[in-house]
Amino acid sequence: MKSFSSAAGAIVLLLFPLGAEAQNRYVEPPPVLVSPDLSAPWVLQLRQGQPVQRQRQAVQARPNREAWRVAERPAERRPVAQYRNAQRQSPRAEPSVRTAAIAPKPRPLSDLNLDPKFLPQEVAYEGPHGPGTLVIDTRERFLYHVLEGGKARRYGVGVGKEGFAWKGTQKVTQKREWPDWRPPAEMIAREKEKGRILPVHMKGGERNPLGARALYLGSTLYRIHGTNAPWTIGQAVSSGCIRMRNEDVIELYGRVPVGAKVVVI
Repeated sequence: MKSFSSAAGAIVLLLFPLGAEAQNRYVEPPPVLVSPDLSAPWVLQLRQGQPVQRQRQAVQARPNREAWRVAERPAERRPVAQYRNAQRQSPRAEPSVRTAAIAPKPRPLSDLNLDPKFLPQEVAYEGPHGPGTLVIDTRERFLYHVLEGGKARRYGVGVGKEGFAWKGTQKVTQKREWPDWRPPAEMIAREKEKGRILPVHMKGGERNPLGARALYLGSTLYRIHGTNAPWTIGQAVSSGCIRMRNEDVIELYGRVPVGAKVVVI
């Protein structure tokens, strides 16, 4: 009877190991690997009956992209659906292009605080000078381009300040687009006494005082030219040159040939 009990106990111990042995029964992984995220497709790959180990990154759940984008986008952006619809309609559109399309158009600088009478307009002309002549009235601050049929195209201009005004007749001897500026030595010295240092040379451009175009008058230092200070049109502020808005001098430049007569009164 005792031998039977001993044999039975040995059988129980063999079938049901105790202690550390019982804890090590699942040291080896089971034959089936399931994704850590049960919401994602689980992976089962068996090769000759053996499971293939996969890195956890390979079986991570696919993120909900719509929820992620909505959570991450700033409040002012459009919903994801609208953004995708816009991309489908214009797949090659750049963000900068879209921004420029909705940005307000800036107001032209040349129109700021400018009396409307100095804007270009066609007027009657009964003076003695023939068509094609440029007549500059320094007192009224107007330039007239005389046309056929008793008419003229009138522009507002800036003229020479006190001590620099002049009168006379000249011809357009040359024309320049976006001209360089080389202030004369006497101007450099005069401005230096006022504490203003002028450059010896400045390349043409939007910041250049001669503006977009220049019509040179005879062999003098005077010109009819554009300006980087359009709010001075209608005033006596120059050193003798005739200033025009850039858009106006560009128009005049295309109408007036070299050799045209210029009368300053």
